[in-house]
Amino acid sequence: MTPPKTSRHEIDMATRNRIVGYAQATGNAAAAGRKENVNERTAQLIYKHYLQTGNTSDEPRSGRPSKLNDYDIRQLIREVRKYRRTPLTQITNQLATEVSVSTVRRTLAAEGYHRRVARKVPYLSPFHKCQRLAWARIHRTFRPADWKCTMFSDECYVYLGDNHGRIYVTRRPDEWLLEECLVPTFKQSTVRVMVWGCIMEGRKGPLVVLEYPGGKGGGLNSNRYREQVLEPVLLNFYHLMNQERRVVRFQQDGAPSHRSKATKKWFADHGIPLAPHPSSSPDLNPIEPIWHVLKTILRRLEHPPTTVETLRAAVFRAWEEIPLETINRHIGNMGHRVEAVLAARGGHTRF
Repeated sequence: MTPPKTSRHEIDMATRNRIVGYAQATGNAAAAGRKENVNERTAQLIYKHYLQTGNTSDEPRSGRPSKLNDYDIRQLIREVRKYRRTPLTQITNQLATEVSVSTVRRTLAAEGYHRRVARKVPYLSPFHKCQRLAWARIHRTFRPADWKCTMFSDECYVYLGDNHGRIYVTRRPDEWLLEECLVPTFKQSTVRVMVWGCIMEGRKGPLVVLEYPGGKGGGLNSNRYREQVLEPVLLNFYHLMNQERRVVRFQQDGAPSHRSKATKKWFADHGIPLAPHPSSSPDLNPIEPIWHVLKTILRRLEHPPTTVETLRAAVFRAWEEIPLETINRHIGNMGHRVEAVLAARGGHTRF
């Protein structure tokens, strides 16, 4: 009995491979088709296609024509580049051609655009960018030994539940640092616990949970910074590291308590050289990702802290869990951070 006619496109890959194997062994594709209950002509076409292309899979079919022509696609790209935060539903309704949101999403994906969570970064003014660029030019010639003799410090706010909402933008993978694809963040003052810490290559410095009343005039001023951090904690650690590594620089950010005349005089009186640090530049301080590691450890606790006291204890335990390899890795890429700032002309970097 003659087997039913079957289109070459409807035959599964396993059957096609058996037909090709039998035809290669015997030189008779028609017999291979009869053996697999496939039309002889169809089997011959499968074997011919294999000889021409080297595989048994079909070429992509043309399918249904796209509803969006080249002009529509260019218009769509202009819209999503102009309005990064606009949902695709609203973008779809503004198009001249009536299409579905799924069609718009597939079209954008083919052009490399996807909806992604916008990265939150500090706001950078033109003045900030000039400062960052000047800092990068100063440190361009720094060697790994120079960064090894730099002590990085910072304060960090630790909240009881610090997750924030997400903002989506439409972009290509290489556009994640464009201004319109970023979400500027501003300093917040409502905190549960504020900690101070410092790191050096190969060493994890002390961690301090700061004590201050809060409210107007109750923040971290120059006196509290000196009484709680500089004199009881930093001074001994600095002398220890200075004896070990000779000349050690101390880096701090531009917080008011750091740049006050009283604080600068304290550093001068104790012979501690300060390393420059431009404002609004957490990406230039390798301790910033260490805070991220600390908070990640806290979020993964089986029994999260519910009070300030338990949070304080959990912060100290998390600080001890951070491996030195993680600290060394972030300090070791300071040269890459400098080059990234130079390449961005003082703008945002991936760090």
